[in-house]
Amino acid sequence: MAELPEDVRTTAERLTRLARDAVDSNEAEAYRERRDASLADHGYTARYREADDTLVLYPVEWIDDDGTVVLDRIDDTDRAIERSLSGTGEEDEWEAVERHNSQLVAAVEEASGADHAANARAFADFMGNHYVRRVETAGTPELREFVTEYYPRNSWPTEAQKTMVRESLELLFERAGEPFPGVTRTSR
Repeated sequence: MAELPEDVRTTAERLTRLARDAVDSNEAEAYRERRDASLADHGYTARYREADDTLVLYPVEWIDDDGTVVLDRIDDTDRAIERSLSGTGEEDEWEAVERHNSQLVAAVEEASGADHAANARAFADFMGNHYVRRVETAGTPELREFVTEYYPRNSWPTEAQKTMVRESLELLFERAGEPFPGVTRTSR
């Protein structure tokens, strides 16, 4: 069976974070259903280990009707994927993350101009350097940290950029093809 595509993994991580962080139980369930449908299209299923904040992705053929992993069905343990949802990515992933994030920043600049691109670049730097993650994997906690802590202290935004930071982040998520999870405030 083919390997699970990276964009499907990234989407599964993001949707799991959004479900984990959702206040409304219906919203959390909608995120999980979207994740599960995407994974099912590729023959995988997800489990979230709350104890260590880890997403585990298994091939569906490993699971019995009760949802239990059957050890005799495991053909290649490398097909299982575990991703911590609370820590940073692996250091050797940084170049790929930076390349991906830079492409999205360039798309924002092309579509919406330099001020939006400057805000998008600041967020790409934040996600890449602090979390070694693609921008679209951010959930509300990372967005809040960026807007309230990192952005005012490290970005040196102009007044125009400050007023449009939320819109810039929405444009960045739009270019990534992901829904914007939102953030509650844009300044300290």
